[in-house]
Amino acid sequence: MESNFDLSLEGITAKKVLRNAPPAKLYEEALRNETGSAISNTGALMVYSGEKTGRSPKDKRIVENPESAKDIWWGDVNIPLDHHTFKINRERAIDYLNTCPQIYVVDGYAGWEPENRLKVRVICSRGYHALFMHNMLIRPTQRELENFGKPDFTIYNAGAFPANRYTKGISSKTSVAVSFEDKQLVILGTEYAGEMKKGVFTIMNYLMPKKNVLSMHCSANVGKDNSVSLFFGLSGTGKTTLSADPQRKLIGDDEHGWSDKGIFNVEGGCYAKCIELSAEKEPEIFQAIRFGTVLENVVYDPMQRLVDFDNKSITENTRASYPIEYIPQIAMPCVGGHPKNVVFLTCDAFGVLPPVSKLSPEQAMYHFISGYTAKVAGTEMGVTEPQATFSACFGAAFMVWHPTKYAELLSQKIQKHGSQAWLVNTGWSGGGYGKGSRLSLKFTRAIIDAINNGELLKIETHKDKLFGFEIPTACPGVPSEILNPRNTWEDKAAYDATARKLADLFKNNFKKYETSGSKKISDAGPA
Repeated sequence: MESNFDLSLEGITAKKVLRNAPPAKLYEEALRNETGSAISNTGALMVYSGEKTGRSPKDKRIVENPESAKDIWWGDVNIPLDHHTFKINRERAIDYLNTCPQIYVVDGYAGWEPENRLKVRVICSRGYHALFMHNMLIRPTQRELENFGKPDFTIYNAGAFPANRYTKGISSKTSVAVSFEDKQLVILGTEYAGEMKKGVFTIMNYLMPKKNVLSMHCSANVGKDNSVSLFFGLSGTGKTTLSADPQRKLIGDDEHGWSDKGIFNVEGGCYAKCIELSAEKEPEIFQAIRFGTVLENVVYDPMQRLVDFDNKSITENTRASYPIEYIPQIAMPCVGGHPKNVVFLTCDAFGVLPPVSKLSPEQAMYHFISGYTAKVAGTEMGVTEPQATFSACFGAAFMVWHPTKYAELLSQKIQKHGSQAWLVNTGWSGGGYGKGSRLSLKFTRAIIDAINNGELLKIETHKDKLFGFEIPTACPGVPSEILNPRNTWEDKAAYDATARKLADLFKNNFKKYETSGSKKISDAGPA
């Protein structure tokens, strides 16, 4: 809808502004004004993000202000920017937006829990970006919109206009900069919509720990008995697949908070990868692609308007953005109680870790900070054997505080609410990649079922001498011989050598956290 509400505080003087326009209007705007936009045979809006088809982490900056500087984990993830440069970027973005014949404003919320809800205003120049954030933020009711008032944070998305690469602290024409004191995020030089989504998550990752709320890069679901499970994991570990359980309701697939009341989803929608998507493999996501969904950077046949989900010619990072209620098995509102189980998923391409192991609170902190998975040979040029990947808190790119801050909050909440942590390997068994075989999804689902229904807690365990965690001796629906990974290797000496190699990789990675964490956490790693 067109609106004459006051945007002067944000510096906007554009003549035509659409505020919280309905999807049909945003479709119309995108189709009329944006090159390459089309409607697929499913009714989804197909769009292209231009040159950038993924996030630009090397161009992300945080303003170094005295008030927040002491809190921030400065380094490769959080690169400082001076406030003067930020003001230049903001003025550049506002000037560009004011030259546009029409701009879009989306007001929405981040966080389903009212006490921890953030009012977010997005100001952008593309109808597709407005529809994307209409999906990804929690949508206000008409009454809430009328009384929305001043936002807690404002996003200026002038992604079609470049940053000045000669400005101090700016390294390219792309800049994604946040100022916690100004309560603003400014985007220049990239039209990839995911920068807005992850920008909001970065903001929540800074603000929530100040309120003793743990912000988490994880999925969450809830059973019929109201028991909640969390699933942490990097790309390729099965986080989305395993949390989509027909016997349980999905709370959310990516971003959550854990407060004194329980778990809440941060978002109002899903941003699912859709490369090689099919109705057989992921029916819920496939069925969610309909009117109101944004299909980003997918390839289609313009004559028949048929989407080719297998085509990677634009990018492998093809995406679908849709409101969370498009998923049939959804917990609404998207909240739950304190989690009964916390599951860390890893795809161990070395074939060393067991299919499931039970963690103590200290081990949970260690593996949470480590955030381990492995790349397999052949996935990248020059990768000839498995390579370990560590991403702190299973989402280092979005963490603002030092990882131990989030780990301490996790440990406190696990111990206070009696949650049990587990490490589940969805990778290889019987040898590493190229020698062993990938663990069956059927067996992994049986493990998750046994965790969720409490069966695995009743089973006897034995301690792994090298890694220290407890390995169950049995699991319903899983052959007992595969639960101890050493038993699955023909060459036991080769297993021992590979296990020591992986343990050393863990220990070397953790050295950078030892000065900030307690000795108890360090001692919870491999011996």
